[in-house]
Amino acid sequence: MTFDRYALGFGAGQRAIYAADPWSSRGRLYAETASATRSDFQRDRDRIVHTTAFRRLKHKTQVFIAADGDHYRTRLTHTIEVAQIARALARALKLDEDLAEGVALVHDFGHTPFGHTGEDALHEVLEPYGGFDHNAQSLRIVTKLERRYAEFDGLNLTWESLEGLVKHNGPLLTESGQGTRGPVPQPILDYCMLHDLELASFASLEAQVAAIADDIAYNTHDIDDGLRSGYLTFDMLEEIPFLAKLMHEVRSRYPALEPSRFTHEIMRRQITEMVEDVIGYAQAAIREVKPQSATDVRRAGRVMATFSEAMAVTDRQIKKMLFTRIYRHPEVMRVRANAASIVVDLFQAYMNDPQLMQGHYWVDRIAEMKEPVKARHVGDYLAGMTDNYAISTHRRLFDHTPELR
Repeated sequence: MTFDRYALGFGAGQRAIYAADPWSSRGRLYAETASATRSDFQRDRDRIVHTTAFRRLKHKTQVFIAADGDHYRTRLTHTIEVAQIARALARALKLDEDLAEGVALVHDFGHTPFGHTGEDALHEVLEPYGGFDHNAQSLRIVTKLERRYAEFDGLNLTWESLEGLVKHNGPLLTESGQGTRGPVPQPILDYCMLHDLELASFASLEAQVAAIADDIAYNTHDIDDGLRSGYLTFDMLEEIPFLAKLMHEVRSRYPALEPSRFTHEIMRRQITEMVEDVIGYAQAAIREVKPQSATDVRRAGRVMATFSEAMAVTDRQIKKMLFTRIYRHPEVMRVRANAASIVVDLFQAYMNDPQLMQGHYWVDRIAEMKEPVKARHVGDYLAGMTDNYAISTHRRLFDHTPELR
């Protein structure tokens, strides 16, 4: 996908008419005095970085459990890579970089220990009480569970940041009120009763670039980590035409390159081509839709910052390879089963004796709570755990803890 180099926005004062405007935000649930030195979106980003939830990401699994090695991505390093790509896309498209970066930094707050394995296990045990959804959990964290401010729970982020968090992957409702991907998680509906995030519309372009940056980041770094683990080989990458082309380019220019540098040269080219493809597609969409405001972007009825059809085919091919070669590799599945059993064991233990949740702020009021409310709080406690804390806690409470390596 080609793009217009001369239309790229770099430097201060380049925000486009269709970008989110931090000086005319739709505001916060609780009114606050404006900062003399930072825009509202800058303040949101800074609040996100200073949270406990952000720090916990450093010990939460992306794909490989921490015991597998120090160089594999964690949720934190993945998040930082997503934020870097989102900010680059936002600058190129003349968007608000702070909002794009903030949405990228907060998008994985709700993930459990042990990656999607933990999420699946927690959803299963919470299904009688409404299930578990990491996106809804992210919203709970930034609107309720972070307890840092004297005047409100959560971070009191702007409407635009919360909208981006909830809708970065697209609308949650159709115009007729039906869920676009099944029922909308109750925590999202509950918050929208207080602060309507307009679930039937698309999100801002800033949120859209954060979403596609997530795909670019994990498509690339999961290949890198897969090669490091040995689950992927260069021969496997040759099966995907896009990656085969990149490998040919690198071999032609550097015929005797060592494997680690060869991998990096492939990955950096992959990121560059995918980023440039998104920029080209978004520029074309902007010319076609001609949005005159961020509201016009939300009402466009389509995603405006995504892959071209050709790159979308490549994206699907890479995801299929990662799924079959890594995510469903027998050894990874063995570790996943053991990790899931840890989550289930802890949930059952806490439901039977909530006093085991040491230091949780509501534990003294547990006797007053109905079963579904108690289960949701147990889910909050478990979702907030890091891999290391979940393992050490399980060892303290149980005679045997499964090996995760």
